[in-house]
Amino acid sequence: MPDEPAAPNSPEELDRRRAEIAAQDVQLLNSLGYSQELLRRMSGFSNFAISLSIICIVAGGITSFPLGLSSVGGASIGLGWPLSCLMSLCVALAMAQIASAFPTAGGLYHWAAILGGRGWGWLTAWFNLAGLITVLAAINVGCYEFAMRALSPAFSVGIDDWDPSTRLTAQLVGVLAITCTQALLNHLGIRITALLVDFSGYWILLVASILTVAMLVWATSYDAARLVTFTNYSGTAGGDVWPATGNLAWLFLLGFLLPAYTITGFDASAHTAEETIGASYHVPRGIVRSVAVSGIFGWVMLMAIVVAIPDMDEAAAEGDNSFHWIVEHVLPTGVWRVLAVGIVIAQFFCGLATVTSASRMAYAFARDGGLPLSARVRQVSRRFRTPAVAIWSVALLSVAFVVHSGTYSTITGACTIFLYISYVIPNFLGLFAYGRTWTTMGVWSMGGTLYRAMAVLSVIGCGLIVLIGVQPPNEQNLWTVPGALLLTAIVWFGYERKHFRGPPQGVLTRVQTALENEAPPRAPDADSGSPGLG
Repeated sequence: MPDEPAAPNSPEELDRRRAEIAAQDVQLLNSLGYSQELLRRMSGFSNFAISLSIICIVAGGITSFPLGLSSVGGASIGLGWPLSCLMSLCVALAMAQIASAFPTAGGLYHWAAILGGRGWGWLTAWFNLAGLITVLAAINVGCYEFAMRALSPAFSVGIDDWDPSTRLTAQLVGVLAITCTQALLNHLGIRITALLVDFSGYWILLVASILTVAMLVWATSYDAARLVTFTNYSGTAGGDVWPATGNLAWLFLLGFLLPAYTITGFDASAHTAEETIGASYHVPRGIVRSVAVSGIFGWVMLMAIVVAIPDMDEAAAEGDNSFHWIVEHVLPTGVWRVLAVGIVIAQFFCGLATVTSASRMAYAFARDGGLPLSARVRQVSRRFRTPAVAIWSVALLSVAFVVHSGTYSTITGACTIFLYISYVIPNFLGLFAYGRTWTTMGVWSMGGTLYRAMAVLSVIGCGLIVLIGVQPPNEQNLWTVPGALLLTAIVWFGYERKHFRGPPQGVLTRVQTALENEAPPRAPDADSGSPGLG
């Protein structure tokens, strides 16, 4: 008797559909001029979860909390957070449309090179890679400092009594241990990484929800009016997080650095495109959904913290220690320590996902000869099918950046600037390429009018972030960013313009032909791993 056809939603039928979609992904990747070297095993939910994990509202949203509170108080959370998140959403929407058309591991670098030329691609690659390496440093420094501040009392460790040299040495050793563990897990294969990232996606939202409920349950009083109240907490009133100023409007804008830093890393969905099944559909969804979900959950969590503060003036005066002061005065000790462990785990997974994203960017750039020792950096482990050299390179470079910078706020400012510049360059170039050299979209498209509006708003928002990120006490970035621009210009015009080949020639024509002939269909819902978030 002939074999009976598999049921529509049976495991066999879903596996067959995944295989078909993966084959079309490989075909589209081949049209971009690349062969399938990495293991394509990530589901739609995994692609969403990796960006959600890097954004990680219980990492940046907590470790950078003083940047908001010590600006204009509660209004920085109630009003500033959603305004800044809307700006990030504009960036994400514009990025998503390009990502659907060009789903490669190089992500932003490839988009800029395809839409604007080799020079733009080279510039975008260096800023994106610098941003990813520095954001990894910021995440792991934040993870170490948070863990030591929150959990050391349980072990009777008095870190406040340590001299500065001991603190710096301990920080370096701690960050090195955290980063190397993350690199090792990445080295061992995308199956392990995807599994941990999937868990991380749920874990972050669970911990954020529990923290929100706990703050409201144990608060002795609530003052929702704080969320729209502007109070000048610059200078000593805010623990010297921001220099003293009488300009509340400017201070309000400075507080945007909290959400701007937190809502970064959503380009990870693009960087893992060559490992995602149904990439042209799932990658743009992962980019946009990660920003939207993180923005909403983060806003609710931070508002609960603000309304539960026993005394706003005392909390703000704690400066960099304000979040710890708040939870220690609101939550029972046992409850807070359990929550703190959950937060540290989430922050570790945030760094783990960042290593994944940064290494894929380094691999893709090296594949086109853009990095020193590119032939080595682009090598893929035969056993684990991961870019092993790229993984360890970005991990160790991030630790080196910690040695160079040291100050957490300076690191956050630098990585935020680098990342948003790399985000906005492809969007800016897309404004001119759309309808001219770029005429065929992917399966995820907003249309020309809405795309152009989002791209323009993202350029304006990026300019604002750069301006904020170089203000005191982060004036070191005023030299770091222009210095990086000058260095890239010198290297490009002095050498790379004649030697860097960029993505394979004719990419735009080939990929548009592939999209017109056979656009990859939507992946099955069961493949996403979550009907609601895939």
